[in-house]
Amino acid sequence: MTTLLLSLLLALAQAALPGVRPLPAPLSVARWWDPPPTPYAAGHRGVDLSAPVGAELRAVAAGRVHHAGPVAGRGVLSLTLPNGLRTTYEPVRPLVTEGEQVMAGQVVAVLTEGSHCPAPCLHWGLLAGEVYLNPLTLLPRPTPRLLPADPGGV
Repeated sequence: MTTLLLSLLLALAQAALPGVRPLPAPLSVARWWDPPPTPYAAGHRGVDLSAPVGAELRAVAAGRVHHAGPVAGRGVLSLTLPNGLRTTYEPVRPLVTEGEQVMAGQVVAVLTEGSHCPAPCLHWGLLAGEVYLNPLTLLPRPTPRLLPADPGGV
């Protein structure tokens, strides 16, 4: 039942949000989302996107800043989206303050040094309540394009 509700929530989120990338395209995934089998088990509760220190990070959707500041010694930015989902970015230097409204695509933080990846990366997370989801599901889907059939190949 919980899985069905989360799937429905995520489907609604995808339909309601514009899906702005947190970094410019093309995105390079250094480490994929690997959900833990239980809430306290090992896993990777987000995705790591390769990017240089100093890269500007954008809000993936309009929302309100839930947290902007240090957590366990590194900078974290957390945005609450209108559908109740919360997205997080770390390690960052936030450019916005707690409680501030942000627009989709607005530059909200700058990537800083961190020890999470061997090379600089953005750890990007997504939460529905206390359940971690794959943040890549917020990204826009590419539009398929049909090409004309090759008349010589028929």
